[in-house]
Parts: sequence; C-alpha cells; structure tokens
Amino acid sequence: MFDYETLKFIWWLLVGILFVGFVIMDGFDFGVGSILMLVAKSDDERRVALNTIGPVWEGNQVWLVTAGGALFAAWPLLYAAAFSVLYLPLMLVLLGLFFRPVGFDYRSKEPSARWRRNWDIALSFSGILPSILFGVAVGNLFSGLPFRYNTDLQVFYGGSFFDLLNPFALFCGAVSLVMLGTHGAGYLHLRTDGMVAQRSRQLAIIGGVTTALLFTLGGFWIKGMSGFAIEQQGNVNGVLTPLMKTVVRQDGAWLHSLMNRPLLWLVPALGVLTSLMAALAAWKGWRWTGFLSSSLACGSIVATAGIALFPFILPSSLDAGSSLTLWDATSSRHTLSIMLGVVVVFLPLILIYTGWVYRKMRGTVTVENIRANSHTMY
Repeated sequence: MFDYETLKFIWWLLVGILFVGFVIMDGFDFGVGSILMLVAKSDDERRVALNTIGPVWEGNQVWLVTAGGALFAAWPLLYAAAFSVLYLPLMLVLLGLFFRPVGFDYRSKEPSARWRRNWDIALSFSGILPSILFGVAVGNLFSGLPFRYNTDLQVFYGGSFFDLLNPFALFCGAVSLVMLGTHGAGYLHLRTDGMVAQRSRQLAIIGGVTTALLFTLGGFWIKGMSGFAIEQQGNVNGVLTPLMKTVVRQDGAWLHSLMNRPLLWLVPALGVLTSLMAALAAWKGWRWTGFLSSSLACGSIVATAGIALFPFILPSSLDAGSSLTLWDATSSRHTLSIMLGVVVVFLPLILIYTGWVYRKMRGTVTVENIRANSHTMY
C-alpha cells in the first residue's frame, strides 16, 4: 500500500489533524469556561453560557481521547517518554478536567447561590488550568524535555516540575489561554444573546488582537532560540532507533522548515490574519465569520508549532541525540497500516455524527429560554 516512510509521514499528519481538531472543537469549551466569570454576571447568564456547551462538551473531548490513543499506537516511545517527563503537569490537567463533568452535573442540583457560584468557579478553573498547561507543554517542546536514552535504549529522566515553568513555556501558556479564551468568546457571541453576547463580543475583539500580537512576538522569540537540527539520519524507510542519528543545536533551527519551504509561511500568516479577522468580525457583529476565524486561528497556530518542530516530536534537553522524531519513535509498518485502515473507515463516521449533533443543537440560547424551560440541565 504505502512504504514505511510514507506511512510515518501520514501518521504525523493524522496526529496533527487530531490535535488541531481537539483545539478547535474542545478549545471553545475550555475558552467558555475560562471567561465564564467575566461574561456572565448572574446565575441566569451563567446558565445561558453553560447551556451552549453542556450538550456538546463530552463529544468534543473525544478528540483529546482519540489524539492520546493515536500517540500511544503510532508513537509508543513518545507516549512513554512524554507521559513520564510531564507526569505532574498531566495530573494537573486531569485535575482541571475532573471539575468539568462534576461541575456540569452538580451545579444546578441546588438553588443555593453560594453552591452554584462555587461550582461556577470550579468550571472556570477547569477551563483556565488546562488551557495554560497545554501551552506550557508545547513551549517545553521547543526548549527540550529532560530525558535521555542509554546505549540499551533505557530512558532516564532529569529536572523537576519547576524546570518546565521556564519563561518561554509560560509565555506559550499565556498565548494558549488568550487564544482559547478568544475562541470561547467567539462561540458565545455566536450562540447567545443579550449581555452575555455583548460581553463576549468585547472580549473577542480584545482577545483577537492580543492573540495576533502574542503569536507574532512568539515567532520572533523562537527565531532567537537555539533549536535542534539533524546532521545525519539513517534510512527513514527502515526501522530506526532514537540513537541512529546525529542531532546538533543551532540558532534559529526551529525556522528551518519554513525557510526551506517558503510556501509554509502561509500557515503562521493565516494564524495572525484570522486572529485579527476574529476581532474585526466581533467588532462588526459578524457572528459566524468571527467564530470561523477564531477556529482557523487556533488551527493555524497549532499547525505552525508542528511545522516548526518537524521532524522532531519530542526534543531532549539532556542529550540532543536522544530526541525523538517521527522517523524513529514510530510503531511497526504493520501497525501503522492497520490503524490507517481503521481511520479511513471511522473518522468520516465520527465527522458525520458530529455534524449531525451540532445541527440538532443549533440556535441561540437566551435568558428567556432558560427561564421558560425548566428541563435545561445547567
């Protein structure tokens, strides 16, 4: 069907698509949570905001579960090394995610204002914390994570949790929070009316411009960083181990993919332009245009990070030669072939079902709807 090299590249694309899908689809859920206390001041307004994402957030989170499963199946070495180095941050992400289902289920079980406000704070926390930590994780990929392999391919780890909180990683966490908050504001502007929509519109204007500025600043920061480059690589169409290559650090190396293929500059350019378009659309009151623009901005920003890192998927700060790439961290050709067949069959079905769900759940949620329909859950 495909040779091994092509399968490796296809799975790099597929994993990238899954993470782009996760950021776009689940991103506005996190965004709505992170700005909940800013755009919704009363209990009714918060119920409006929560009822826009309540029926769909579980389906959106499937993108994260699927992406994690794809990492395990396609790149087992990456899965093992990353989940060990990032163990504590991932536990914190799970802590944040824990409050979402519990918050949605219990928030409206009691009429007490204090009870509901506490759960609103918890739901806001569940949006803010993962949004920041996802960005911190991406930022650390550019700095390298503290692991290395010995000659027997045993993996060793160094550093601490606080080493992961370096300035660039924290900056990426801020970019992620603002980007997803803007995406959530665009979604609320699309799906709500009244003061919730008005406050969301204002946040989308500010957030779109801020995202564009921060993303541009991040590009200049990366340009001045020391990156990784492969000097010598074995046959990428064959079975490789992480130690079958020579990796060096070079200034500006993270821009090599873009420099070597100038057409790829359209991707980060799209990230900046669509962020600004999201702000402009919110200012003009173009609801669908604003949401679609923020979706494209999220996808383009994530894609830019993947392109910049290519072919690295987990650089090492302890030993550059131990860095994992899509060529040497992959599963067998047989495994990749079987999984590709599964994706070809089931991914279109998932997309069709997702489209059907959103069609059924379309429409504007208002305070009047909430008060008139006692059956609303949130």
